[in-house]
Amino acid sequence: MKNIKPFGPSIGITNISSKLINKLNNQLDKKSSYKQIDYSSKLASQIKNEVLLSKKFVEQNISSELKKIIKNFLHKENVKNVKDIKIKSLWIVRQFKGEYNPIHYHQGDLSGVGYLKLPKNFSINRNVKNKKIKTNGTIDFINGQKGFLNKSIFNFIPKVGNLIIFPNYLMHTAYPFNVDGERRSFSFNASIIYKK
Repeated sequence: MKNIKPFGPSIGITNISSKLINKLNNQLDKKSSYKQIDYSSKLASQIKNEVLLSKKFVEQNISSELKKIIKNFLHKENVKNVKDIKIKSLWIVRQFKGEYNPIHYHQGDLSGVGYLKLPKNFSINRNVKNKKIKTNGTIDFINGQKGFLNKSIFNFIPKVGNLIIFPNYLMHTAYPFNVDGERRSFSFNASIIYKK
């Protein structure tokens, strides 16, 4: 876990296990055999295919690893008296060519996004050449305004296995890409329960 402060709020960047990646990918790929829980109408995205995973599946297969990572993030931020962490919701986002997620924020206390699949050369812009900043298929975190000694945007080019943790209120956006293939990620919202 690496905690960074590109501006005010901290962001945690780490990797999830290949076991967790496989569980999530297998769960989504198996979903065609029974009713999918379409979550896209409840989200800000301009993406057709977003699937909410059941609380039971999350608790049995994902919760333990995510809670350890979140606790590590909070420990590095010197957050004490944590009694428990509750994963409130977790969903998988299947983003394809031209789809995107506009600037938005989440519920809960902490949120996260993890990457399960990425198209080859997704960050290359085939329409416009010679750009120094690559935004196709990337994620931006936005906070405040640009000023002297202060950046307001943190751009991240994901790799499969990356997990980013951030406060729920931190605005972010996922850009479209213009290559074929699927950018598969999962997002979650978590609440922190403190000891009295």
